[in-house]
Amino acid sequence: MGKVAWGFTCSLDGFLAGPGHDMSWFSAAEPLPEGITERLAGEVAVIIAGRDGYDAAKAQQDERDETTAEAYGGAWSGTEFILTHRPEEISGDKSIVALNCGIVEAIRRARDIAGDRDVQIISADIARQALEHDLIDELQVFTAPVFLGDGIRIFDVPGGRRYDWELVEIYEGAERSFGRTYRPKRTTPS
Repeated sequence: MGKVAWGFTCSLDGFLAGPGHDMSWFSAAEPLPEGITERLAGEVAVIIAGRDGYDAAKAQQDERDETTAEAYGGAWSGTEFILTHRPEEISGDKSIVALNCGIVEAIRRARDIAGDRDVQIISADIARQALEHDLIDELQVFTAPVFLGDGIRIFDVPGGRRYDWELVEIYEGAERSFGRTYRPKRTTPS
């Protein structure tokens, strides 16, 4: 069975997107070594996204460049789940599935489709919910050399909540973008 991964590129000050899910800053990201994007995209069968990000991508469709208009810059194909309380409002091609369910059910359905391939979460809020249920197996992080000052934070939990991670891979050739993979550091009961 594949893993559930949360993957993103963020700004140095911890944002996944600017205000209104703006992605124009992404052009400041360091180019990744040849083959990394395709390798990561090839591992993913299902992407889980949120409604706000989906709506913003649709609204910004004419403004986004080739790297932000489609998942993995267009290198990915598969099924995309959009979690929403209004699934009847989502219309798209047959690869987009609108779901009105909790994160546990969404990940169960995604794993059924993914088989041996991965499920990728690309929403900060959905990832936070998955973390609450201990459902994330891997964190894939890249950083762009830019400060945004405002927008969608990587991890925002009022009152705080700590999650420890352990480094398992540094993407060779992506050191300038701090390309890293982490796994949850799970504590074993004594």
